Amino acid sequence: MAERLSVAGPDEVLFVGTPEGLEARLVPEAGVAFVGLPASGFDRSRPWTLVTSALQIAVSTLRAYRLLGRVRPDGVIGFGGYVSIPVGLGAWLRRVPLVLHEQNAVPGLANRALSRWAGAVAATYGSSAPLFRHPDRVTVTGNPVRPAVLSAERTAGRDGLGLSPDSTVLVIFGGSRGARHLNEAAVRAAPDVLAVPNVEVVHVAGRAEAESVRAQVAQVAGDTRRWRVHDYIDDMGAALAAADLVVARAGATSIAEITVLGRPAVLVPYPYATDDHQTKNALAMVGAGAAILIADSELDGLRFRDTLLALLGDAERRATMAAASKALGHPNAADDVVELARRRAQDRSGRLRSPEVPHSFGS
Repeated sequence: MAERLSVAGPDEVLFVGTPEGLEARLVPEAGVAFVGLPASGFDRSRPWTLVTSALQIAVSTLRAYRLLGRVRPDGVIGFGGYVSIPVGLGAWLRRVPLVLHEQNAVPGLANRALSRWAGAVAATYGSSAPLFRHPDRVTVTGNPVRPAVLSAERTAGRDGLGLSPDSTVLVIFGGSRGARHLNEAAVRAAPDVLAVPNVEVVHVAGRAEAESVRAQVAQVAGDTRRWRVHDYIDDMGAALAAADLVVARAGATSIAEITVLGRPAVLVPYPYATDDHQTKNALAMVGAGAAILIADSELDGLRFRDTLLALLGDAERRATMAAASKALGHPNAADDVVELARRRAQDRSGRLRSPEVPHSFGS
C-alpha cells in the first residue's frame, strides 16, 4: 500500500503500528516512516484486561490526536488492527477523512466500531457490507497483495525452489508460524501422496516445526527429495506460482495471494479465529468452485488424504478450479484502495491540501 501511494502521488506515508509488533521492524526496513502506539485487545478469560485495554486505548487516542495535529494528514487509512482504534478516533476528532479496509468476510471489532465515522470502507468481500454501520459506504476492492506476488511466475518459482518443470507440485503452508495440526495431517498423508507419479511437495512447516516434520516425513515416506520441508519461505509468491495445488489455512492474505495467482486450493480454516472468520473467508472460494473446505476437526480422518489424492490425480478438475480462483482475484486491489482514499480526501476538502507532496497516513 505504501508503495502504491508513492507511485500514485507521490504521497508521504506515515505508518502507525504497535511498538512490539512485526511492523515495528518491517516498516522501517521498507523505507516507510513508522510511529509506535500501544494498543491491545482484551482477554475474555481475564475480565480485568478490559479495563487495562480501555485505558491503553484512551492514552493512545490522546497521543494519536496530538500526532495528527503535528502531521496534518489529508487522510487516514485504517486496516483493522487494535491500533486503528486510537488513530481512527483521533482522525474523527481532528475531522480528518477516514477510510477503512476490511480484509476478512467478518469485520473485526476495530473496523466495526470505526465504521460509524468512516467516509468509506474498502472490503474484500461484498457479503461483509451489511455488517458495517453504513453499508452504502462500502466498496468491494479485494485485499491488496505485495507486488512480488503479482509478478511471480511459474517457471521462475520452480527454478528457485529446484522443482521439475513437468512435475505436479503441491504446496502446503499454515501461515508464517506453521500449523501443527495441519503438519501432522500432511505427514500422515505423505506416503500416499508420494505414491502418485511425478508429484513434488513444498511443505512450509514453520520454524518451530520444520525439523520435526522433516524427520517424520523421512520416517514414514523415506523420500525427502520429492517432499521438501521448509521452515519458512521468504518469497511465498514464487512458491504459490510454482504450485498446481495449494493447501493452506484460510487467512485473508493467503486467500488473496492464492486467488490473484489463480491456484486451486484445499482450505483448512483455523478453528479458533475470531467469529470463525476463516471459515467464512474460505466459503467465498468454495462457493465459486475454486477450493475445497476441510474443517480442522476432519484432519484426523481420511477425508484430507483422499481429497489430496483425488485432486492430484485430476488435472482437468484442477484447471477448472484454477480458472474459478483467478476470477476471484483482485490484482488491482491496492490501486483501488488508494484511489478510494484519495477521492475521500479530495471530497472532504475540495482538493488535496498540498498538491505537490500530499500526506497520507496508514494504521
